[in-house]
Amino acid sequence: MTLTQLKYVITVSDTNSMNEASRLLFVSQPSLSSAIRELEAELGIALFKRSNRGVILTAQGEEFLGYARQVVDQYQLLEARYIERRNVKKKFSVSMQHYTFAVNAFMEMVKQFGMDEYEFAVHETKTYEVIEDVKNFKSEVGILYLNEFNQKVLTKLFQEYQLEFHELFECGIYVYLWKGNPLAQKKEITLEELAEYPCLSFEQGNMNSFYFAEEVLSTYAYKRLIKANDRATMLNLMVGLNGYTLCSGIICEELNGNEYCAVPLKSDEMMTIGYLCRKGVPISPLGQKYLEEIEKYRNCVL
Repeated sequence: MTLTQLKYVITVSDTNSMNEASRLLFVSQPSLSSAIRELEAELGIALFKRSNRGVILTAQGEEFLGYARQVVDQYQLLEARYIERRNVKKKFSVSMQHYTFAVNAFMEMVKQFGMDEYEFAVHETKTYEVIEDVKNFKSEVGILYLNEFNQKVLTKLFQEYQLEFHELFECGIYVYLWKGNPLAQKKEITLEELAEYPCLSFEQGNMNSFYFAEEVLSTYAYKRLIKANDRATMLNLMVGLNGYTLCSGIICEELNGNEYCAVPLKSDEMMTIGYLCRKGVPISPLGQKYLEEIEKYRNCVL
């Protein structure tokens, strides 16, 4: 396996065409095809499916591509730093379910490192995409939760994707709602009391399984349910319709404002907030600092 072969795989994947890839790589199409077939033979897997309409990655090819991109990216950093003597920005990316505290921790980390030498990315997204982003090296870490209901299914998926889940903190279940909601002043809220108010849930797209829901108690038969796909819309629905969502109880007034509150739900359910990372891949200094910032919210668990 050579660095050149890895670059070939990446370019073919990006173009879905052997002819176009050979043009961009300044290599003949037969030579390119031969190099990739040699790599496939060495690996013992098929990286691409070939047809008259082009080439697409196989499932094994998608997994291999994630590793290939990481190796090539690291080589380019070394080349730029020590051979071409260029200052290239180091990259850090994180994916997360819709947690304000995780966004706030990201902001604090960026402030400390600054943006002159680093390129940052944050993806607040669907549960399955958090997992996919870490699997495919799009993000170094992913922030999500496990509970008694989803743990078995998600842990099996983590193992299949060569991922590790590490606990950050455990918390109870809270009702997140607008302070103008009639229930906002209560010390504890029951599901029966919530029946007449719309439950707000984040849309999970094609992976809209109960196991991938961002809100606990996903199988509960809610009388009124509204799906939303971003946090701003969720907050608007809380005000306009007296809607609510279920959360960890960790709220950040710095980002969402002081018009919302978290009230304990009368339930024995617990959730474990943690981070995903690639198995066997060390966390970078940027990643470690980000996790340190998130750890600070352990003391904010209500």
